[in-house]
Amino acid sequence: MGAGPLAADAPGGQAPAGDAGWAARARELLNHGDARLLKRYDREVDIDRLLALRARLVDDLLRRAWHHCVPDDAALSLIAVGGYGRGELFPRSDIDLLVLAEPEAQQAHQAALSRFFALLWDTGLPVGHAVRSAAECTAAAADQTVMTALLEARPVAAGPEAMAALAEAIAPQRIWPPREFFLAKREELQARHRRYGDTSDNLEPNIKDGPGGLRDLHTLGWMAQRAFGVRDLEALVSLGQLGPDEAAALVRERRSLGRLRFGLHLVAGRPEERLRFDYQKALAERLGYQDDEHSLGVEKMMQGFYRSAAIVRRISDRLLQRFEETFDGEAVPESLNPDFVLRRGYLAAAASYWPEADLREVLALFSTWAAHPEVRGLHSQTARALAESLKRLPAYDEAGPAARARFMALLRGPRPVETLTRMARLGVLGQYLPAFAQVSGRMQFDLFHVYTVDQHTLMVLKNIAGFASGMADERFSIAHEVWPRLRKPELLLLAGLFHDIAKGRGGDHSELGAVDAREFCAAHGLSEADTGLVVWLVEQHLRMSMTSQKQDISDPDVVRAFATLVGDRERLDYLYLLTCADIAGTSPKLWNAWKDRLLADLYLATRRALREGLEMPVAAEARAVEAREATRELMCDQGYDDGTIGRQFAEMPDESFLRFRPEQLAWQAAALVDVRMGDTQVAVRPVGGQAGAQGGALEVFVHSPDRDGLFAAIVATLDRHGYGVHQARILMGPHGTVFDTFEVLPADSFASGDPLQLERALRQALSGALENVRAPRRAAPRQLRHFRFAPKVEFSTTTDGRRSLFGLVCPDRPGLLADVAQALRARRLRVHDARIATFGERVEDLFQITDEHDQPLDAAAQDALRAELRARLDPDSPTTGAPR
Repeated sequence: MGAGPLAADAPGGQAPAGDAGWAARARELLNHGDARLLKRYDREVDIDRLLALRARLVDDLLRRAWHHCVPDDAALSLIAVGGYGRGELFPRSDIDLLVLAEPEAQQAHQAALSRFFALLWDTGLPVGHAVRSAAECTAAAADQTVMTALLEARPVAAGPEAMAALAEAIAPQRIWPPREFFLAKREELQARHRRYGDTSDNLEPNIKDGPGGLRDLHTLGWMAQRAFGVRDLEALVSLGQLGPDEAAALVRERRSLGRLRFGLHLVAGRPEERLRFDYQKALAERLGYQDDEHSLGVEKMMQGFYRSAAIVRRISDRLLQRFEETFDGEAVPESLNPDFVLRRGYLAAAASYWPEADLREVLALFSTWAAHPEVRGLHSQTARALAESLKRLPAYDEAGPAARARFMALLRGPRPVETLTRMARLGVLGQYLPAFAQVSGRMQFDLFHVYTVDQHTLMVLKNIAGFASGMADERFSIAHEVWPRLRKPELLLLAGLFHDIAKGRGGDHSELGAVDAREFCAAHGLSEADTGLVVWLVEQHLRMSMTSQKQDISDPDVVRAFATLVGDRERLDYLYLLTCADIAGTSPKLWNAWKDRLLADLYLATRRALREGLEMPVAAEARAVEAREATRELMCDQGYDDGTIGRQFAEMPDESFLRFRPEQLAWQAAALVDVRMGDTQVAVRPVGGQAGAQGGALEVFVHSPDRDGLFAAIVATLDRHGYGVHQARILMGPHGTVFDTFEVLPADSFASGDPLQLERALRQALSGALENVRAPRRAAPRQLRHFRFAPKVEFSTTTDGRRSLFGLVCPDRPGLLADVAQALRARRLRVHDARIATFGERVEDLFQITDEHDQPLDAAAQDALRAELRARLDPDSPTTGAPR
């Protein structure tokens, strides 16, 4: 692929106008060459060929520029290093160059070199360069990054003598012996993985530097080159370091990752290595992925990436171990049992031909592993034998009774979650349970699910393992009390394994997963009762979360309906733990003290309803009396006398004693002891009354004379100070007062988390004119901009007919709730209760509202509010589309 004339022979016989003309012509030729490569990319030409062609294109330009600027008799050598030195060049990658010359030559030709590099920059090439002598290369290579770049050296305008001198300068006897280089690069790889959370399953993964990315393959290549003198990993096959199947897999995945990276540079128009939301859809379209009824094209593309990264990590773990053995040697095997031994701390099969596609032998491996926590990992040769036999292992429905019994024994044995995680990462779980393989690497194109389905499942199982540890975890206030009551913990593991296993098939994944779970349980000999419990948990795994977050769980009718669904205490125990594990395993930011308390409250209220009997619900009056007495006891313990307590109770809304727990009521009453009629009082504390609540969750109590715009002013102040509202309850008290309670969480980095600071801010804001309190305007985070859809507004009426229910589903953004509050204020509407639920990029909020006369909204008022909301929330939003 020629670059065309660039020297004195310009087109048409005209000499170029100096270096500027030369650079202009070079840019033209470079753009023309890149355009041709782009067309080849879209025709799916082999990616290795494209990378080599682009390197050749730049080689030609560099040589011409070199001869244009540097005298032919100069003792200078131009050498490509780094990725460019490998002979592969992505569209926006840097071009790293070394000019090798002795100091005298460097000095003599300094002007020529300056002109050369200036010409390249004028051409638009992203060049990085160093000018060094051979001795200077040796000194600079003390930095392993420099050493690594020099390992990739390739001549551009350099003779054999120069290349030999460079090779001698960085020879192992001078610097970086193979073992030291291996250890340094391994530590570098591990540190890089830690920077990415040791997972490739991020929403916006880094194709180059993330775990399982191209840099891992490069690192293995550098190690192999230093240890064995080979230029590519395939050469390790003949040395017995890599199996033919492993080498083929690495080549395949390198090409897959390379094609993604090449396309990413094209759609981003810059050297971008992260598969950001900004580019995912465009890249998927360019690569030909199409949406269907089950999956978006972008989800298919990302699943391919996650699977490639997983394979690279799996094989690279084996190869790193083999390199280690090359340097440190094999130790004497230590027998664990007749079938397995330890080799340098790694678990290995004793037999040469293990496992011969025998599923029972494979499950025995994991059983032995679980029984010996001192094991460092799986020996590379055994891991390779396992990988080679995977496709011949039967799925559970084709396996014999003995193999199925061994699988269930693993779930009932020591460290079952570690075992399932190992089986998943080695591909065994997906082979045994094909439905799990289908969701391996499956992502959902949203901001709510931050893990792939298989990784989310493993996170849920990890949380369950935490419950089983017997140690109290402050994140889950009562889980450690519930866990010991489980009759068969393995049933909860099965429910966790199957709860999302049917995602991506179309239809309700809970129902489809329940069918899978029933077939699996029946095949493994579970009783009808145990099977029924697992199936029910999979079917209902979202119900407790939805009930707690979207309904008023202080309403006895809500609790009774949920208790009726659950039916008995055993199901409640299992469902509570599964719900906690599921929410906390969806996103590191999703679980918080507020959700913990909601679920604990719903669990305790449901347990009480089941104990007292669903057919005889406790009357509201009796519940209020119980709450008053419990609150009185708490206040007595705090030193308040009966007279003070009685006065406080008389000034509080009767509904408070139905809606709040006694410790909340005591806190509110105590906050108002010294408050005079007409005063505003604000109290803020960590959720649950404990300092250091998870994620900075705070409870805010505002007592004030009722005024128009009060709710909007409070919400705007919270937003201004970086807090998001997750729940709000507005009750009317005696003498025209309101009792507003908010559960809030820091929504921005500038939220202090200091209760006293927030108290002062709210008092100051509410002491003046409320119409002057406005939320600040802030730009939406980059990720949210890619998930816009038209707001959806729905109205209904509460069961008692006293209030309107206003539901809002719309894209999330900073200040959203403050804008909703302003819209309600503009229509002179009253808010009595609010449930604020955020699911990644979208919110699903539910409000109980009335007009200014405390009446439900009529059709005209509903239409007016709907128009007001659409005008305020996003006047430019699309008019079609719906949240997924």
